[in-house]
Amino acid sequence: MMGDRSNIILIGMPGSGKSTIGVLLAKAAGMDFVDTDLLIQSDQGQTLQTIVDERGYLALREVEERVLCRIPRAGQVIATGGSAVYGETAMAHLKSTGPVVFLNIPLATVRERIGDYSLRGLSKRPDQSLEALFDERLALYQRYADLTVDGEGRTQERICDMILASIPN
Repeated sequence: MMGDRSNIILIGMPGSGKSTIGVLLAKAAGMDFVDTDLLIQSDQGQTLQTIVDERGYLALREVEERVLCRIPRAGQVIATGGSAVYGETAMAHLKSTGPVVFLNIPLATVRERIGDYSLRGLSKRPDQSLEALFDERLALYQRYADLTVDGEGRTQERICDMILASIPN
Protein backbone atom coordinates (compact mmCIF):
# COMPACT_ATOMS: atom_id res chain seq x y z
CA MET A 1 0.00 0.00 0.00
CA MET A 2 2.61 2.57 1.03
CA GLY A 3 4.35 3.59 -2.17
CA ASP A 4 7.67 4.66 -0.65
CA ARG A 5 7.55 1.92 2.00
CA SER A 6 7.69 4.47 4.76
CA ASN A 7 6.84 3.49 8.30
CA ILE A 8 3.76 4.52 10.27
CA ILE A 9 4.76 5.45 13.82
CA LEU A 10 2.19 5.32 16.65
CA ILE A 11 2.69 7.42 19.78
CA GLY A 12 0.50 7.93 22.83
CA MET A 13 0.00 7.10 26.48
CA PRO A 14 0.05 3.53 27.77
CA GLY A 15 -3.42 2.13 27.17
CA SER A 16 -4.05 4.30 24.09
CA GLY A 17 -4.10 1.22 21.85
CA LYS A 18 -0.77 1.56 20.05
CA SER A 19 -0.01 -2.17 20.02
CA THR A 20 -3.56 -3.34 19.29
CA ILE A 21 -4.25 -0.76 16.60
CA GLY A 22 -0.73 -1.23 15.25
CA VAL A 23 -1.39 -4.91 14.52
CA LEU A 24 -4.71 -4.08 12.80
CA LEU A 25 -3.06 -1.31 10.81
CA ALA A 26 -0.19 -3.55 9.71
CA LYS A 27 -2.61 -6.24 8.54
CA ALA A 28 -4.79 -3.75 6.66
CA ALA A 29 -1.81 -2.05 4.99
CA GLY A 30 0.19 -5.20 4.28
CA MET A 31 3.06 -4.02 6.46
CA ASP A 32 5.18 -5.54 9.22
CA PHE A 33 4.43 -4.68 12.85
CA VAL A 34 7.06 -3.69 15.41
CA ASP A 35 6.44 -3.10 19.13
CA THR A 36 9.41 -1.10 20.42
CA ASP A 37 8.81 -2.20 24.03
CA LEU A 38 9.51 -5.76 22.85
CA LEU A 39 12.60 -4.58 20.94
CA ILE A 40 13.90 -2.96 24.14
CA GLN A 41 13.23 -6.10 26.21
CA SER A 42 14.97 -8.25 23.60
CA ASP A 43 17.93 -5.85 23.40
CA GLN A 44 18.32 -5.71 27.20
CA GLY A 45 17.24 -9.24 28.15
CA GLN A 46 14.98 -7.71 30.81
CA THR A 47 11.42 -6.47 31.14
CA LEU A 48 10.81 -2.72 31.11
CA GLN A 49 9.75 -2.88 34.76
CA THR A 50 13.01 -4.62 35.72
CA ILE A 51 15.01 -1.93 33.92
CA VAL A 52 13.09 0.79 35.81
CA ASP A 53 13.40 -1.06 39.15
CA GLU A 54 17.10 -1.85 38.82
CA ARG A 55 18.47 1.14 36.89
CA GLY A 56 15.77 3.83 37.07
CA TYR A 57 13.42 5.47 34.59
CA LEU A 58 16.18 7.54 32.96
CA ALA A 59 18.07 4.36 32.07
CA LEU A 60 14.94 3.05 30.36
CA ARG A 61 14.62 6.27 28.37
CA GLU A 62 18.29 6.06 27.33
CA VAL A 63 17.96 2.45 26.15
CA GLU A 64 14.70 3.31 24.39
CA GLU A 65 16.31 6.16 22.47
CA ARG A 66 19.18 3.94 21.31
CA VAL A 67 16.81 1.19 20.15
CA LEU A 68 14.49 3.64 18.35
CA CYS A 69 17.39 5.22 16.46
CA ARG A 70 18.19 1.83 14.91
CA ILE A 71 14.74 1.34 13.36
CA PRO A 72 14.96 1.34 9.56
CA ARG A 73 12.55 2.86 7.06
CA ALA A 74 11.10 -0.42 5.90
CA GLY A 75 7.33 -0.25 5.56
CA GLN A 76 6.55 -1.07 9.18
CA VAL A 77 3.87 -0.03 11.61
CA ILE A 78 5.76 0.90 14.78
CA ALA A 79 4.08 0.99 18.18
CA THR A 80 6.38 3.03 20.41
CA GLY A 81 6.53 3.04 24.17
CA GLY A 82 4.69 5.91 25.81
CA SER A 83 7.98 7.58 26.70
CA ALA A 84 9.49 7.55 23.19
CA VAL A 85 8.69 11.27 22.86
CA TYR A 86 11.31 12.15 25.49
CA GLY A 87 14.07 11.26 23.03
CA GLU A 88 14.49 14.17 20.60
CA THR A 89 17.04 12.31 18.49
CA ALA A 90 14.88 9.19 18.37
CA MET A 91 11.77 11.16 17.40
CA ALA A 92 13.64 13.04 14.68
CA HIS A 93 14.82 9.68 13.33
CA LEU A 94 11.34 8.14 13.47
CA LYS A 95 9.75 11.18 11.80
CA SER A 96 12.28 10.82 8.98
CA THR A 97 11.01 7.27 8.36
CA GLY A 98 7.28 8.11 8.09
CA PRO A 99 4.28 9.88 9.57
CA VAL A 100 3.81 9.98 13.35
CA VAL A 101 0.26 9.29 14.53
CA PHE A 102 -0.79 10.33 18.04
CA LEU A 103 -3.51 8.10 19.49
CA ASN A 104 -5.16 10.53 21.87
CA ILE A 105 -7.32 9.32 24.78
CA PRO A 106 -8.39 11.16 27.94
CA LEU A 107 -6.67 10.61 31.29
CA ALA A 108 -9.72 8.81 32.71
CA THR A 109 -9.47 6.23 29.91
CA VAL A 110 -5.73 5.80 30.54
CA ARG A 111 -6.45 5.10 34.22
CA GLU A 112 -9.23 2.67 33.37
CA ARG A 113 -7.17 0.74 30.80
CA ILE A 114 -3.82 0.44 32.55
CA GLY A 115 -5.01 -0.21 36.11
CA ASP A 116 -2.01 -0.54 38.42
CA TYR A 117 0.57 1.40 36.44
CA SER A 118 3.33 0.44 38.89
CA LEU A 119 3.48 -2.87 37.01
CA ARG A 120 3.75 -1.35 33.53
CA GLY A 121 7.42 -0.33 33.35
CA LEU A 122 6.28 3.28 33.17
CA SER A 123 9.09 5.73 32.55
CA LYS A 124 8.30 8.43 35.10
CA ARG A 125 9.86 10.12 38.09
CA PRO A 126 9.15 8.14 41.28
CA ASP A 127 7.21 11.05 42.80
CA GLN A 128 5.24 11.83 39.62
CA SER A 129 1.50 11.24 39.52
CA LEU A 130 -0.18 9.73 36.48
CA GLU A 131 -1.97 13.05 35.94
CA ALA A 132 1.30 15.01 35.94
CA LEU A 133 2.86 12.47 33.57
CA PHE A 134 -0.17 12.71 31.26
CA ASP A 135 0.04 16.52 31.16
CA GLU A 136 3.80 16.47 30.57
CA ARG A 137 3.57 13.96 27.73
CA LEU A 138 0.52 15.49 26.04
CA ALA A 139 2.56 18.50 24.92
CA LEU A 140 5.27 16.21 23.53
CA TYR A 141 2.77 13.99 21.69
CA GLN A 142 1.20 17.07 20.12
CA ARG A 143 4.62 18.45 19.18
CA TYR A 144 5.69 15.35 17.27
CA ALA A 145 2.36 14.24 15.76
CA ASP A 146 1.77 14.55 12.03
CA LEU A 147 -1.75 13.24 12.64
CA THR A 148 -3.82 13.11 15.84
CA VAL A 149 -6.62 10.57 16.11
CA ASP A 150 -9.08 10.83 19.00
CA GLY A 151 -9.65 7.29 20.22
CA GLU A 152 -12.41 8.00 22.72
CA GLY A 153 -15.69 6.34 21.77
CA ARG A 154 -14.29 4.79 18.58
CA THR A 155 -13.65 1.15 17.80
CA GLN A 156 -10.13 -0.02 17.03
CA GLU A 157 -11.24 -0.78 13.47
CA ARG A 158 -12.61 2.76 13.03
CA ILE A 159 -9.37 4.27 14.33
CA CYS A 160 -7.40 2.06 11.93
CA ASP A 161 -9.60 3.16 8.99
CA MET A 162 -9.18 6.84 9.97
CA ILE A 163 -5.39 6.49 10.01
CA LEU A 164 -5.28 4.71 6.65
CA ALA A 165 -7.58 7.32 5.09
CA SER A 166 -5.38 10.17 6.38
CA ILE A 167 -2.00 8.89 5.28
CA PRO A 168 -1.00 9.37 1.64
CA ASN A 169 -0.36 6.19 -0.34
